[in-house]
Amino acid sequence: MDERRVTQTCFPGRYIQGPDALGKIPSVVGAFGGKALMIADPFVADHVLPEVKHFFSGAELVIEKFGGECTDAEIKRLADTGSEAGCNSVIGFGGGKTLDTSKAVSFYMKSPVVIVPTLASTDAPCSARAVIYTESGEVVRYLDLPRNPDVVLLDTKLIVKAPVRFLISGIGDALSTWFEAESCMAKGAANSTCGAGHQHPGSMTSYALAKLCYDTLKEYGVLAVSSAKSKACTPAFEKIVEANTLLSGLGFESGGLGAAHAIHNGLSELSECHKFMHGEKVAFGVLAGLFFTDKGKDVIDEVYTLCESVGLPTTLADLGISEVTDEKLEIVAKRTCVEEETIHNELKPGVVDSVIQAIRAADSEGRRRKGSK
Repeated sequence: MDERRVTQTCFPGRYIQGPDALGKIPSVVGAFGGKALMIADPFVADHVLPEVKHFFSGAELVIEKFGGECTDAEIKRLADTGSEAGCNSVIGFGGGKTLDTSKAVSFYMKSPVVIVPTLASTDAPCSARAVIYTESGEVVRYLDLPRNPDVVLLDTKLIVKAPVRFLISGIGDALSTWFEAESCMAKGAANSTCGAGHQHPGSMTSYALAKLCYDTLKEYGVLAVSSAKSKACTPAFEKIVEANTLLSGLGFESGGLGAAHAIHNGLSELSECHKFMHGEKVAFGVLAGLFFTDKGKDVIDEVYTLCESVGLPTTLADLGISEVTDEKLEIVAKRTCVEEETIHNELKPGVVDSVIQAIRAADSEGRRRKGSK
């Protein structure tokens, strides 16, 4: 079999979203056999659960507070707890590392997993991957799972209470989805299903969903950010939560990644960027990617306008890099172009000098539009 001729598209088993969606937990847990291990991050355990526990009436839950880091030891502790309690499913309730830990725990328990994000800041909740860390926070490995989460559930009344920066960062992450999937489609490059090593391209469904993600951001992004600033759970807010989470999740995993995420990884090498969120760095990676892939003026203007309108970075200074040097750009570009990076899914060769020129051009355009030198 030639994997390059066999498309592969992955989805979560069920996606549930809306105000008071937490009320679906008892029926979801019941369908999986009755008792669930709920892994709650510390903030959720201390501040959110007391306010939402009425939604769980009738559900048999074993609630464990997440230790703070997605390590092998923490995964084993929680899996042992769930197995000893006779739990039939796992619920992850909280932020990214809590959700990754829950995916891993369910894998070792051989049980279904329900993912309940409290933010709409990335597209990771729908994916079949967990990142495993050391106790001090260094990445150990990626755990590629045999299936996507059984249920992804977002209660938008809860999510709208989060600081608006998280939603904006999610827009930045989702902004990359179509441009990267489009590049993979043009080249016939492998998508991100099943982890590293496979060669399956995406399907027309995944590319269409990636395009819908971009169209939704353009149409509703500004309105959703305005709504979030007022803690108003409007239709526009609902659409952007879905775009950030489901459409972007399906688009990146089944469509594929490209220059934007590779440039993000390069920017993450600079200490100045460490305090910025994933989607904020990805957004600048999108802008640099537009120049790298030679997009036209109208597209470039459209994307910059969206970034400016919602508050995403458009210059290196916006990412804390006030002094741009050849040495820093070379560090970013070399990391961007390592052999295993997704920039090689682009039609254009991923070489260091081309990346440096694209980053310089993106920064220059951002500064021009701001009226700065």
